[in-house]
Order: sequence, then structure tokens, then C-alpha cells
Amino acid sequence: MAKYAIDNIRNIALCGHGSAGKTTLADNLLAMTGAVKAAGSVDDGSSLCDFDEEEKEHKYSIEASLVHFDHEGLHVNLIDTPGYPDFIGQTLGALNGVETAAVVINAGSGIEVNTRRVFAEAGKLGMARMIIINRMDAENIDYPQLVESIQEVWGQACIPLNVPIGTGGDFKGVASCLEVPGDTAGAVIDPNDIHEGLIEAIVEVDEAATEKYFEGEAPSGDELNRLLRESIVAGSLIPIVCASGKAKVGLTELLEAFRRCAVPPNAIARTGKDDEGNDVELKADASQPLAAQVFKTRIDPFVQKLSFIRVFSGTISKDESVEVSTARKPVKMGALLTVQGSETASVDSAGPGEIVAVAKMDDLHTGVSIGKIKMPPIKFPTPMVGLAVTPKSRGDEGKLSGALAKIVEEDATFKLDRDPQTKELVMTGMSELHLQIIQERLKRRDKVEVTTKEPKIPYRETITAKAEDSYRHKKQSGGRGQFGEVHIRMYPLPEATTPEEFCTSDRFPQMKEFHHDPSNNFVWVNSIVGGTIPSNFLPAVEKGFKERMTRGVIAGYQVVNVCVEVHFGKYHDVDSSEAAFKTAGSMAFRNTFQQARPSLLEPIVQIEVTVPGDKLGDINSDMSGRRGRVLGTDAAGGGMMIISAEVPLSEVTTYARTLSSITGGQGSYTMEFCRYDVVPGNVQQDIISKAKLEEEEDD
Repeated sequence: MAKYAIDNIRNIALCGHGSAGKTTLADNLLAMTGAVKAAGSVDDGSSLCDFDEEEKEHKYSIEASLVHFDHEGLHVNLIDTPGYPDFIGQTLGALNGVETAAVVINAGSGIEVNTRRVFAEAGKLGMARMIIINRMDAENIDYPQLVESIQEVWGQACIPLNVPIGTGGDFKGVASCLEVPGDTAGAVIDPNDIHEGLIEAIVEVDEAATEKYFEGEAPSGDELNRLLRESIVAGSLIPIVCASGKAKVGLTELLEAFRRCAVPPNAIARTGKDDEGNDVELKADASQPLAAQVFKTRIDPFVQKLSFIRVFSGTISKDESVEVSTARKPVKMGALLTVQGSETASVDSAGPGEIVAVAKMDDLHTGVSIGKIKMPPIKFPTPMVGLAVTPKSRGDEGKLSGALAKIVEEDATFKLDRDPQTKELVMTGMSELHLQIIQERLKRRDKVEVTTKEPKIPYRETITAKAEDSYRHKKQSGGRGQFGEVHIRMYPLPEATTPEEFCTSDRFPQMKEFHHDPSNNFVWVNSIVGGTIPSNFLPAVEKGFKERMTRGVIAGYQVVNVCVEVHFGKYHDVDSSEAAFKTAGSMAFRNTFQQARPSLLEPIVQIEVTVPGDKLGDINSDMSGRRGRVLGTDAAGGGMMIISAEVPLSEVTTYARTLSSITGGQGSYTMEFCRYDVVPGNVQQDIISKAKLEEEEDD
């Protein structure tokens, strides 16, 4: 039996830009509700939420942390998320585990780049949203202007639920705009001026209630609460509340706002898929089939791997055998745990709406579904900033690989690959800061110090024209020799074309079969007639192609978007072998590729840069010098502007330094992978020359 009734559960993510005071809010709410004896502090390293050593040292959140408290019959699961865009993966995972996004804004800074992003991401997920204007005790706060900028950016649905009584050092409380008249003396804006518009936005969700209201009949208390929640779910109202976590002002009213505005688990419509791939509407009901998902993974020094699970329907119990989307057979659950920061406590079961964790389960990974219903995958951005990494101490290679594998497990925006050309380990993250924190974690948690090289750009090689060539591999050195001859035609393969559309009888009249590898958009066509290459040697030919594609041809980068047709060959009854045909296939690929007008492709990222308005020209000029294309600009409120642009990744791997220099530390940016595009000829030649020089040095 579930411990908490569905209507009494609130799952809330505190999200927003860095330095908005989210963690301080969480720490003080825990203390106010008696969940902890005393409020922790980010400044002195005692915060319950920022318990990681790197967080204590840097004094900002790096991971999403789960805490909980009870208040007036409600059980609140609160997830404190990082504010810097470098750790956006943690926030995106957390949003998939809750119903309500509480977007926290620094009253002194206004809407910042990550504030906009998390607000938009919560909207995409269909979540309830509310806005907390925190740090109202800071100096030089223009509250009316801030509300105006919020409405300018996110629309007129953003309406104050309460307004501050004083600002800066005079901030001493909040006045309700919902229940007036009340104590409104000293309010920065008269709540009566907001009250009518607020009520209209609330009743708008219900036609009958709207009609009654305009006939002079206001909704009753219970009906108002119902309509308030429904309007927030519908998006016709996004309430704004004020507080100061550090000064502990407005927190009682914030708890009341959570009670009335944060929605229960059964308020948000969710769907999954059954075994046949059909959409299934999930019901937050303990009697329904189990549907749960891992939304976060943490590697703890004591309990090792900890998987955070959100239950959407049904009930999950310890020692129960459950279906896991990545496992072939049912998996036995371990002990279930409730999580309070870094502390855990055992529970026997968890029902819909609850969040628990389980330790040391290898089959569970972030995004994995648990139960008969498969949840939608959690979408994470593609990491694009890479570093080649090696251990400082010889003999630590195995230790480093194990430590990095742990980070891959707990961070969905961190990737690890071994470069087939250089044999180096390449770690890829969201930014320089992201990779710097990972290096610190390796040193602290796993006692591995590393050295890194300049960011590696994942260029790709492709062709732009059709070509035809062959290669005969012949070797005779006494005894049995080696012989294999392969003739191929090579075609550019457009990404937008399916293999079935490309491999038609008109193009390949003698085609017997084709294979498609979607990982690099490679198609191999078998058009051999008359057994000129025996069928048992064809897999070796294909293997030779793939190995050459991995190694690259012109600059040592992965080959993509190519179709190869094998149409002729020769063999020897005695000297032919799989090894000979593999070599012949590889060399035929190389020769033909070089004649097919080869080209390099480079990753293009979409970047959003938020800067003071007076720096707009400087940023546009700098972006142009980086081969960037500015897509547009937009006002972000508070005198800030957002520049959207597309730019080659190679030009912005160290952009944080330049942006800080141009804006005096006031600028910020986010970037995401957009597409691959052709490298300009002069730049391409420099890349190829550098690759050849490095190859010669290695030799």
C-alpha cells in the first residue's frame, strides 16, 4: 500500500540560472518544515543539497539533488538542480521525474540564459510551471520592470500571486494578490490592481466558472483552489511569487504556493507504450500495471551506483521481479531507498507519484523503463567539446578507464570513445567547465590525475562524386601466397535518402543484396555475378571497407554517407583467403575514395549568447570572425539581449574565455549540436595538412 495518497504528493524541481539561490531556498524550506534541525549553508559547505566535494569547493550545484519534507498533510519531493548550462543534463533528467517546475529568477539579474531554457524545456514536457523571484533583498531591484520583462518574454499568463512589501534591505514580506484586501501597506504594487486579472486567468479554464464570475459570483475557496490548479496545468496561468531564501522572507507564503499551485501526480497527462508499441495513457493508480523510469544515476562512494526511480503507475516493491527495458529477462529489485540529500533510508515499496532509489543494480541506467509500460526516452543534448585524456601515472590506464566509465553512467551528457587512429581516450562533454569538474572528480573520488590535450573536433570524411576503381592484393613469399582482387563503384549517399530509395534496380541492375549501417550511413551493395568473388569472402571485403571507414582516408576521420557497390573481382583457388580479401577491400575503398572528390564535414552548433545590450555589436562582429551565421536577436529583459547563431564547433570550443573578456563576465551562452556541413576549402586543407604532420610525427 502506498504511503502517501496521490492528491497529497507534490514533486517539484527548483530550476533556473546559476546564482538564483535555489539551493538556499531548499535548505531553508527543509529547516522550516522540520525535515532537518537547522538550515545548511552553501557558503560554509553545510548545505544538505550541495553535499558533493566539488560543489562545496566551488559553491554551486553540479548535480541534481533530491530532498523531501512534509507540510500540512502534503509530502513534497523537491529536486534542486544545477543552474549553469554546463550541467543541463542533470536538470533535464530531474524535470522528467516531477510534475511542477519552479523556475527561480535572481531578482537582481532577471531572466538569464538558463532560465529561458529550463522554462522552455518544462513547457515541452507539458509540466505545470510557476516562477519564484528570489533574492528580493538585493539592492537596486525594480520589481515592476522585472514582472514586465517576464511577461514580455513568456506572455501575459505570467501573473503575480503575491507582490513584495519593500525591496532590498526593506524587503519584509509579501502581500497576496489572490485574497484581498489584506495587509497591503508598503506593497511595491497594489495587489488590488492585479487581483481581477489574476482571478480572470484562473476561471478562464472553466466556462461555467467564467460565466458565473462575470455575473458577479466569485468562486468559493475550494473551487478557487481547483480552478487555480487546473489553470496552471492548462498553461493559462503561470503564477509569480516573491521570496528571499537568504533573508528567510516569503518562505511561508512559498510553501503555501507549493500547496496550491504545484500539482499532484494525477494532474499531468502522461503516456507510455505497451509491448506492441501502442500508446497507453498512464493513470497514477497503484492497481494499474507498473510504469516507472530511472531519471538520474549517482555514483556514491559508499553504496556505489544509486539509481533514482520515479513511479508513474502501479507499485514497485523490494525483491520484486520486474521488467526492465534494457534487460532480456525480469530483474529482481534490490532494497528501495528514500533519499534526503546524501542520506538514504529503506522502504518496502513505492506507489505512483513517489520517488525512490535502488543501489547496485547493473541493469538500471538513466532513461531505462521499469515495468510493462515503456516510458518515452529522456532527451539529452549532444556533448560536443572533447579532450584527449591520459593518466599522469604510468600503469593507471585501467584505473582511468574504470573511473571514466562511472562518470558515463551517472552523466548522460558525457561520452567516452577511443580514437581508432591515435588509440587515445577521448572524453566529450558540454563545455570546458563541465570537463574541468570531471577531472576534479576523477582526482578526488578515484585518485586518478590526468593530462589532457586540446579539444578534438569530430570531423567526418565523405565524398561528393561517383568514382570507380579496384585493387589487387598479391603477395608471394614462399609457400602459400595471398591473393584477392576487388572492383568497386562508390557513390555519395544523401542523408535524407533511405537505403531502399537509393538502392533501386535502375541504379544497381545486378544487385543481389545490400546492407545498411545507420551509425555512419554506409550502404554496401553486392552486385557480383558469376562468382568472381566467392560468397564466403564477401563478409571479409565488407569488413575491409568498414575498417577503412573507421580509420579515414584523407585526414584520419570517420567516413560517412557513402554507398559502395562490389561488382567484380578475382580469386585464386589456393592463395585467396579472408585476410587477403579484407586487405583488398580496404585498399580498393581507399583508392576509390580519393578519386570521388573527397570532402571534410565539420559539426555545426547552434549557440545562444546572452549579453548586455551594449555588447551586441561586439558579439556579432566576433561571431562573424568565427565563420558564424547570426540567425537573429531577441530581448531577454533587464537590458540583456540574446543572439542566436550557427557556428562551426571548432571556432567555439574555448568561447567562454572570449565571451567573458568581451562582456566583463556578464555574458553566458548555451550550444547544441545542429548538423554537419562541408568545411571550406582553405580550412579543409589546413586540417588535412595538420593530420598528415601528426601522422608523420607518430611514425
